[in-house]
Amino acid sequence: MGLNPPNSPPGPPRTARSKRVYAQDGGLGAQAAPPASPGQQPAPSPGYGGPTGYPPAGQPYQQPYAPGPAPGHPVPPHHQQQQHQQHQQPLTPQYAPQPPSYEPAKPRIDPDQIPSPVQVHEKDQALYSDTPYMTSLKTNAPLAATQVRVIDEGNANPRFIRMTMYNIPQTEQLLRDSSLPLGMMIQPLAPLRYDEMPIPVVNFGEKGPIRCGRCRAYVNPYFIFIDGGRKYICNLCRFENEVPAEYFYNLDMNGRRLDWENRPELRYGSVEFEATKEFMLLDPAPLSYIFAIDVSWNAIQSGMLAQCAQALRHTLYDGEGLHAGTRVGILTYDKTVHFYNLSPSLEQPQMLVCPDIQNVFVPMHHGFLVDPQESREVIEALLDGLPEMFAANRVAESALGAVVQACQTALAKVGGKLMLFQASLPTYGPGALKVRDDPKLYNTDKERTLFAPQEKFYLQLAEKCVESGISINIYLFPNSYIDTATLSTLSSVTGGDTYFYPNFMADRDGHRFGEDLKLDLTREHGFNSVLRVRCSDGLRIDEHFGNFFMRNNTDVELAGIDSDKAIGVSFRHDGQLDEKSDIYFQVALLYTTAWGARRIRVHNLAIPVTGLIGNMFRNSEMDTSMNLLAKMAVSEALTSPLKSVRDKLSDKCVRVLTAYRRHCAAGSSPGQLILPEAYKLMPLYTLSLMKTNALRPVMTSVDTRVANMRMLKSINVQQSASLFYPRIVPVHELAPEHGQYDAQGHLQMPGLIRASYSRLAPTGAYLFENGQIMRLWLGKDISPIFLREALGVESLAEIDENTPDLPGLDTPTSQQVRAIVDHMQSQRTRYLQFRIIRQGMGQSDVDFASLLTEDKTTDGQSYVDYLCDIHRRIQIEISKTF
Repeated sequence: MGLNPPNSPPGPPRTARSKRVYAQDGGLGAQAAPPASPGQQPAPSPGYGGPTGYPPAGQPYQQPYAPGPAPGHPVPPHHQQQQHQQHQQPLTPQYAPQPPSYEPAKPRIDPDQIPSPVQVHEKDQALYSDTPYMTSLKTNAPLAATQVRVIDEGNANPRFIRMTMYNIPQTEQLLRDSSLPLGMMIQPLAPLRYDEMPIPVVNFGEKGPIRCGRCRAYVNPYFIFIDGGRKYICNLCRFENEVPAEYFYNLDMNGRRLDWENRPELRYGSVEFEATKEFMLLDPAPLSYIFAIDVSWNAIQSGMLAQCAQALRHTLYDGEGLHAGTRVGILTYDKTVHFYNLSPSLEQPQMLVCPDIQNVFVPMHHGFLVDPQESREVIEALLDGLPEMFAANRVAESALGAVVQACQTALAKVGGKLMLFQASLPTYGPGALKVRDDPKLYNTDKERTLFAPQEKFYLQLAEKCVESGISINIYLFPNSYIDTATLSTLSSVTGGDTYFYPNFMADRDGHRFGEDLKLDLTREHGFNSVLRVRCSDGLRIDEHFGNFFMRNNTDVELAGIDSDKAIGVSFRHDGQLDEKSDIYFQVALLYTTAWGARRIRVHNLAIPVTGLIGNMFRNSEMDTSMNLLAKMAVSEALTSPLKSVRDKLSDKCVRVLTAYRRHCAAGSSPGQLILPEAYKLMPLYTLSLMKTNALRPVMTSVDTRVANMRMLKSINVQQSASLFYPRIVPVHELAPEHGQYDAQGHLQMPGLIRASYSRLAPTGAYLFENGQIMRLWLGKDISPIFLREALGVESLAEIDENTPDLPGLDTPTSQQVRAIVDHMQSQRTRYLQFRIIRQGMGQSDVDFASLLTEDKTTDGQSYVDYLCDIHRRIQIEISKTF
């Protein structure tokens, strides 16, 4: 007899996210209006219609097609500029009055009636405000932004694995008909919530964990034990295996092992196994760090050197610090490389200079890598003295290539992490680079040549670091072109991160850099890692997406991996799946923890199979799908023009929504845009993705563009959801409970508003954050009382926009606003650079307006216009079938 994994009692039905089918419940009824006769007003166009509470088809709207600001609300700064330019434009024949057109009027849509992420997130949060998510339900996971407690009952926590759909299509043809992406997003070291059970650690001794003899899958809750417990059937490849004698246990009447409750590997979807010696190429040891700091003229003049020394000291000694047993080394460089003996027996650090950078080596066997606590006095003396030591340095060149070569040699036998702090283009020694930036290539087909490394030196060096288990994080502080495309190869190939601070100024950007460094060094980190994804027969892995290295088609090599890193995987069919059986996925990560333990972390997932395209749409998740599509788009940008990449994203949006209309809502009115519930925000998120710095059509420096491409390739679902649609919180009229924690431990906050300038009242104050930055926008008519109680000033003119934080005032308003700011920051793993924006005062307000996703900007259309364009294209596609 076989046994399926035990399921807990079913939870409450999740009808709120799955029951609505727009073919029945309504849609965007932007039916084409009949042609207007001369002198006759055009007929009003319908909008969102149907029994969902939206105006029915045929009912006119009050808002025009291209909506301006609501009464009493400001005009976006970029619109003001456009209007001014239009008033200054001379009346040429091109702009002269034209004869009346008898073409049908454009559809008009009320912005309040189109799908809103604010409503979607509020609805999902309401489902889980008091109810945990039980993974055994095998239903759609909560949205990535939803605050929820997850209970592992055999399926992995969605913090670790998120699927693009939670019903797998039975055939490849069904997947093609839907045009939906089939894949997963893996965040193997994702942090758990404070009230969730930590991942259990299982020790199988010297023989290691039980594994399938054919596909090498690890034992999991979906192994089926038969023959009285003497054999088991692998859930992935269906191979029949013998149970080792030491693992044998009797079965109950239902074929379940009697000890399953005491076996974490048979009970939970995520477990960690202690690795055996066969998985250890190096002797496990705590993580070692090398901090390599540029001390050339640019680093000194910008204040980077002083800020770096200060931030490093603060991170090492003023907070949580590093894990016990961690070792650190420090070197500096310009045209030469300077090593430091930090032995605790010394009274002060000793500098050893290596001038021969063509054959660089580490000139000491002891004292370079030391325990930061044992050598605290020596390290603090060095960090305090670095700015003064190099204050008179006039050397402008830096030999970054030689530095990485030396560090790879130093860490080759132990693995570890290299932290590079680079201020300018490395133009000296091995790997010297040339300025190749050419603005004439921007927004042309040849721009993609600037996205690839200009030579293979750093790629080959990064591959050597992967072999040695060395990951690289690079911090760039350029005041001119620095060739991020080439230098970021070091971080992208080794599983690291690229931090980018253009035109760095210590007083403006220093606080952000220090917080980024602190978060980087204190988050969970593993090194010398290999990840492999396995799936059931009938599916196969198509591609992997992210920052990593692969020698073959199966093993993802990660010299380092942190708790924020996400890897995308797409799947294809190998054959027809059985609709009566689940499809299984297993993700195994072999890694060494920061404290030196060699582990195998395994995540398991079981997903139902369906033969109905409607079930696929109903059980899809758009946030994960858009993250995967973003990673695909960045990968394609290396070989295709950006315009082509943007066009393909729009085409994908049209195909998905057309497929839903064709297969799930064929009987609806041809003039209605029927949106699937799970994908109703796809047009908005697609538009937002195309407006990011990685893909935007306006002139963008190649360094900025590439830095954002690297970020998109490693970003997780929660981070991408906030990037594609920011949170905006009104804080000018706070209720007494706002900024306070409720009985469940949730901070109470005002309701969010939509990301449009027209939603910002001139009398209001709003907190904006998108996972990258935070802004406090103040209306031009903001109350002086709010300014006094929140900021300690009497007028907008007294505010310093570059202040890095809110003042700590002893007023209720100040305490509430700062509590909300701290809470929003705590939900992000990168520091949100804080700035104050004053309406109509300076370029900062114009830049802020360009971040509001729903508005028309120089980057692209407004949400309303883009949705109308998508609707028109869908109508064209539908008409081809008739």
